[in-house]
Amino acid sequence: MAATAWAAAAFAVLAPPWAGWAAVALCAGAATVISGMLVTTRPRAGWGVVAVCLAVGGAVCAHVGVVEPSRAEARSVAEPGRAVVVEAVVTGRLDPSSSGDVWFDATAHTIRAGAEAVSSAVVVRVGVRAADAASLAGVDLGARVRVPGVPLPPEAGEREVAVIRASAPVEVVHPPAGILAPLAQLRRGLADAAARLPPPGAALIPGLALGDTAAVDATLEESMRSAALTHLTAVSGANCAIVVGLAFGIAALCGARRGVRAAAGLGALALFVLLVTPEPSVVRAGAMASIAMLAMALGRAGSGLAVLSVAVAVLLMLDPWLALTWGFALSATATASLLVLAGPLAAVLGRWMPRMLALAIAVPLAAQLACGPLLIVLDPHVALLGVPANMLAGPAAPLATVTGLLACLAAPLPVVRDGLVAIAWVPAAWIAGIAETVAALPAQRLPWLEGVPGAVALGIVCAALIAALLMPAGMRGRRMLRGASIAVLTATAGWGAAQAALVSVTAPWTVPAAWQIAMCDVGQGDAVLVRSESSVALIDTGPAPDLLQQCLDRFGIDRLDLLVLTHFDADHAGGVEAVMGRVARVWHGPPDTDGARALARLEAAGAEHHQALAGDAVPLGAATVRALWPAASVREAGNDASIAIDVRGGGLPATVLLGDLSAEPQARMRASASSQDYAVVKVAHHGSADQDPALYDAIDAELALIPVGRDNDYGHPRASLLTLLRTGGTRVARTDVDGTVAVWRQDDALRLWREGGVAHGH
Repeated sequence: MAATAWAAAAFAVLAPPWAGWAAVALCAGAATVISGMLVTTRPRAGWGVVAVCLAVGGAVCAHVGVVEPSRAEARSVAEPGRAVVVEAVVTGRLDPSSSGDVWFDATAHTIRAGAEAVSSAVVVRVGVRAADAASLAGVDLGARVRVPGVPLPPEAGEREVAVIRASAPVEVVHPPAGILAPLAQLRRGLADAAARLPPPGAALIPGLALGDTAAVDATLEESMRSAALTHLTAVSGANCAIVVGLAFGIAALCGARRGVRAAAGLGALALFVLLVTPEPSVVRAGAMASIAMLAMALGRAGSGLAVLSVAVAVLLMLDPWLALTWGFALSATATASLLVLAGPLAAVLGRWMPRMLALAIAVPLAAQLACGPLLIVLDPHVALLGVPANMLAGPAAPLATVTGLLACLAAPLPVVRDGLVAIAWVPAAWIAGIAETVAALPAQRLPWLEGVPGAVALGIVCAALIAALLMPAGMRGRRMLRGASIAVLTATAGWGAAQAALVSVTAPWTVPAAWQIAMCDVGQGDAVLVRSESSVALIDTGPAPDLLQQCLDRFGIDRLDLLVLTHFDADHAGGVEAVMGRVARVWHGPPDTDGARALARLEAAGAEHHQALAGDAVPLGAATVRALWPAASVREAGNDASIAIDVRGGGLPATVLLGDLSAEPQARMRASASSQDYAVVKVAHHGSADQDPALYDAIDAELALIPVGRDNDYGHPRASLLTLLRTGGTRVARTDVDGTVAVWRQDDALRLWREGGVAHGH
């Protein structure tokens, strides 16, 4: 039933014009099967299952077909590129991105574009620039907001009718009302109390208790991902079970009947879902708990898989777009793996070790084997130490969750709340320490094939491992299947060893030895290396330490003479952990709170730091690095305070790097830049449309470097910028298309190497 509902939902949301016809066909099929059963003297139970599956699939498609006209009307108003004003109610938590921008989901009730308007309840996703994040202070679940912005094209199958990039601060029309108001205060109270404790453990407390990861910075997030511990900060069935169990137990102590106890559990669960906000994994876990409570109230407690199947089917009937949501897929898959694989794996492992240890290994192993192929699509790396990391962190997670949740509920009693938060900090700090330790180990993440091929390949490997461990002794063809499984696992181990050697030993052989400038492919972020003689500078670190480390290894960089942190947005400074203890000098823009922490850690690791201003200069081998921006009058941290630098001399191609500057500061610094000749320009802000054309005309560079992530949500680089560059005769290299890029001057010609390609003259 769940599989049928999932397939029907995926088809309907990807092809909404056909959803209505699919609903009619499926319902007609169900009716035909039921009619056949009624006229048969001995109907088979299997036909009843078929009828139910067809009816569920029809209901899923019917949902999409009914709402599609209103969604189409909203899309016609919120066309990409139009200026719109959206009035909406916030339905999701604030989600900071690696660039510092903040995103949230909302139900739009009115969308206006000039004189045209549509009034219907449709889901939108709103993105707010980092510079306007302060306007989100009153934005919480249930708040009514007004957002002026520009729609971006949504991808096929998304629940959101439009993705709105806010063009101005968000206006809170009305704060959360009713029960949502005190719940918002409880969430804020826990976050504020945790923020007063030492990082990084403090940042995990709201995530472990409520799934709120707003305080988790990019470095800690990457460490958690490397150790396969990110699931601990997502609300799951374990959290729901704790809440339901507490409510059920209290009702039982009061002598309540079974039905009343179940009702108490359901009521507590409903409040908990509103408290943590209804994310896909929370909704799935809540639906499973609700169905289990209902079965208990009726005296018919079903098996776990049956409960999961019904929960998935019901949720997809209510919200078909969950079918293409990664969080929902991972949550359901992890739950199924624990129900199906954990027990048999524990039994097999129990032959060689104590039962409790076998179970401790089997639970994370089952989840990793099942979810690994899905995770590869999101991140093409295999966490080799995920199972031992989960074994070490697992016992601490429930303690942090329970005490964190109790601390949240104790917000009206600050002394009690702070005491409970302090207790929760101990296991949270332990988990953070495990994540950071694992992330710091060499070769703990194995690079893997990307996309669907990578998912299929890892699925085969995981299936081979499961078959090798769980194959029944009397199974026909057991010897042949076991041999094939061992062959797959042996080949994978050999390939993994070769990959590790390629990354750690032979990586420098894969790039041109003469490189002078290298633009690292670190996703949606900046990381540019500049080399003169034996001295090396790094301009920004990208969003993630492991991506930066791969680039440093590839170019054979162990030590940096200069690190330039143009500004402290996560996509420019999130990977700083990779260079701790390896930097002699740091230039930086005006620091924010996170930036001040990063600078303190760099200083403690032996680096001297200096806030650069226009006119500052420092030698780099035979070359000179000179700051063109910011002016002394610029003091507020952010994109427009980015350090823009000029690098020239020592045979280097003259290069200007523009950070994330917008058009206005670009225009202000134009005079100092236009008096120089440049061969290379690192384009500002990943190729956004907010550029000063006169500056690029004045620079008149031979080559433009654009560090930008594949399939990014911002539409970078913008077509207007690419047209501007190409019209001026500037060649373009970009990481989303070319991967890592290297540039050098040879025989009076500018040479360009693209990853996987060859060097070209220009």
